[in-house]
Amino acid sequence: MFERRKTKQIHIAEVGIGSNYPVSIQSMTNTDTRDFKSTVNQIKKLEEAGCELIRLAIVDQQAAHSLKEIKKNTSVPLIADIHFDYRLAIASIESGVDSLRINPGNIGSKENIKKLVDKAKERKIPIRIGVNSGSLEKEFSDLNPVDAMVASAIKHIKLLEHYDYEQIKVSIKSSSVPVTIKAYRSLAKMIDYPLHLGVTESGTYESGAVKSSIGIGSLLAEGIGDTIRVSLTDDPVKEVLVAYEILKALEIRKKGINFISCPTCGRTEIDLINLAKKVEIATKTIKTSLTIAVMGCVVNGPGEASHADIGIAGGKDKCVIFKKGQVIKTIPEYQAFDAFMEELQSLL
Repeated sequence: MFERRKTKQIHIAEVGIGSNYPVSIQSMTNTDTRDFKSTVNQIKKLEEAGCELIRLAIVDQQAAHSLKEIKKNTSVPLIADIHFDYRLAIASIESGVDSLRINPGNIGSKENIKKLVDKAKERKIPIRIGVNSGSLEKEFSDLNPVDAMVASAIKHIKLLEHYDYEQIKVSIKSSSVPVTIKAYRSLAKMIDYPLHLGVTESGTYESGAVKSSIGIGSLLAEGIGDTIRVSLTDDPVKEVLVAYEILKALEIRKKGINFISCPTCGRTEIDLINLAKKVEIATKTIKTSLTIAVMGCVVNGPGEASHADIGIAGGKDKCVIFKKGQVIKTIPEYQAFDAFMEELQSLL
């Protein structure tokens, strides 16, 4: 395991944020928050996928007031995402939201920030300072992107501290993976507030998953990061699934299935690709911590994946099922998936 950077601790409802708590997974709804039914439905799908914090865009007062009914019909902590208008933050707090995310570069004057901070203190609502490279204040335009983001974050941390407020977490995102990594590294040395990680505007599923895995994964491997969001131009549920894979790959989270499969080669004599896909899809929602292997070679498979709780390996027209490296059953290839799933059930 990686040694976590020591931070202050905050709570968003019952979810603890900081080095004393597990790295938490966040996503954001892409429904119109004013559309109560579709927003609640999506929140429930995200929660089922394992999302622990959910952010919603608050575009106007109607959206802020909609939070009240959304809160009544969901259980996962909700974060109001606010741009441009501090009054939307205050209305969101009054509707019972659990946390705020503000972009200091566009939220308004110091006086307005003080008004929302006072309301947040009254209701004990944490605030995330969300700095994005694309919306920095003009005063930092002469700095390079890394220094500009760090300077913006420090400026607004000090502003909240000036108003005697320390229930803070910070994000400092860019669409550039190297800039994001460098900025978080720099900021992590300067503050002890929890950090929310992400690569903003990372792209569609394939490119976004790769960029996010490199950016978020690199920082987590250095012990930096307390909450994460994988930003994808896709179904938000996929953000949660990718986030879990990042945490499982780093062995930070072990809940659920650790799925391994070998690459195909000239020795592969079964339809390994489709078998692996079927098994992975069928086991996505399993919460039990298990390592599952789908291997292409009946000779080396059980040995190479001997650490797996259960696995299947293919040979010519047949497959073997093994547990902890020991073959327990040989079956025809056409029975492979069903037989494997049946054996898997005995471990759940």
